[in-house]
Amino acid sequence: MAHGSTSAARHPHEPQPRFRVTREGLRASLWFWPSCASLAAVLLTLLLMQVRPGDDVAWAQWIWPTGVDAASSLLQTVATSVMTAATVTFSLTVVALQLASQQFSPRLLREFARDTRTQAVLGVLLGTFLVSITGLYGMDANRPVPVLVVGTVYVLGIASGIVLLLFIGHIARSLRVDTMMLNAHQDCLAVLRDTYPVSETGEVQEFDLPAGGTLVPGGRSGIIQRIDRQPLMKVLQDRGLTMRIMVQPGDHVTVGSPVARVWADDGGPVPLGAVQKSLAEALDIGYERTPEQDAALGLRQLTDIAVKAISPSINDPITAAHAAGYCADLLVDLQRRRLGPEAHRDDDGVLRLVTTGRDYRYFLDLVCGPVRRFAHSEPIVLTAVLRLLRDCAATAVNDAQSEEIRRQSSLVLETARNEMVAADDEEIRDMGRRVEEALAGNLEAAFTDRAGETRSV
Repeated sequence: MAHGSTSAARHPHEPQPRFRVTREGLRASLWFWPSCASLAAVLLTLLLMQVRPGDDVAWAQWIWPTGVDAASSLLQTVATSVMTAATVTFSLTVVALQLASQQFSPRLLREFARDTRTQAVLGVLLGTFLVSITGLYGMDANRPVPVLVVGTVYVLGIASGIVLLLFIGHIARSLRVDTMMLNAHQDCLAVLRDTYPVSETGEVQEFDLPAGGTLVPGGRSGIIQRIDRQPLMKVLQDRGLTMRIMVQPGDHVTVGSPVARVWADDGGPVPLGAVQKSLAEALDIGYERTPEQDAALGLRQLTDIAVKAISPSINDPITAAHAAGYCADLLVDLQRRRLGPEAHRDDDGVLRLVTTGRDYRYFLDLVCGPVRRFAHSEPIVLTAVLRLLRDCAATAVNDAQSEEIRRQSSLVLETARNEMVAADDEEIRDMGRRVEEALAGNLEAAFTDRAGETRSV
């Protein structure tokens, strides 16, 4: 066991994990589904081009009653118009990405790329363009008109105009900060429900693992995006090993730094090479955080919006207060979930893997820390943070949560600047008192006010 402390130094570089295509990666690719739609459009056009009924066929005359020249003109017009529409769509998307990055949070850019409506619009436009130019290639003055191709272009041209109008309305809604906060909140809530089991007591599991063990160094640098436990569990069971993973989705790791600790059931040496290879397969490491298993990313996005809103360049404390409200709902939901490490046992019930988990203090610090530091002289935002803590205090399910809420409340009160005018200071102190009342279980004193001033901004 003593040799475990030197393992990382002896194996600083391990084989890179294989290239993996994940569902989340494809969803966040702005090009993937439009490319699939374009390929399908070309294949469909090549098939439909084989259908060339004569001029005396009634249904063909109903679809396209004129000749090749008129059909070619239609296809040329649709192709030109659709490319203009596609240019407008791309321009609006780029503007949306730029505004979201500069005014709200650079971590919101991935959400715009994941937008299924934007991908669908691009797919329709590019598909229509490719059907048109492929159909033009198949036009022949000496052969009958491929009426199904012309009819398809006619329908797709109308559809392109409709989706462009819908997209403009969609992008206008998407650029509203309230929409961005709602989307971040909903995505984070879904990840929380998938990641942390429900627990009425909000307990944190602890596991007594033996001391020592062999440290397993990371094989590459980047951000942990996902942990695939199933293949790793099989290797651990087959080799009689127990592992504690020391990193989790959202963590940044560097090559050679320890990412796990391993013990052999018989106390013998650990096959470090095989363990490193299986761990590299289990850890998805990339250059950015993804929401697939990272429950803290949504809270980070909302916190970014709040911090940006109270910056001197934007100066919008109301938006920061609203962002704190969305965070409050997520923190309240976390109170009744089992946080901390998770145990994973093999088919025989033997503990094989312990994964690291975040605790309630981490999430409170994630939200309250940056906001109170940047809003040290803004009573609206400091009061909003205390309002968040009051809501959490009213629903805390154990003493540990109550202590963390009390700690954050004292930090907010300490942060308030001394030069704040008396009325603002009194408002902040009053909200701090309400947090204590909620922690004591006196909810009437915590929430009763004169005209609803402690619930709105």
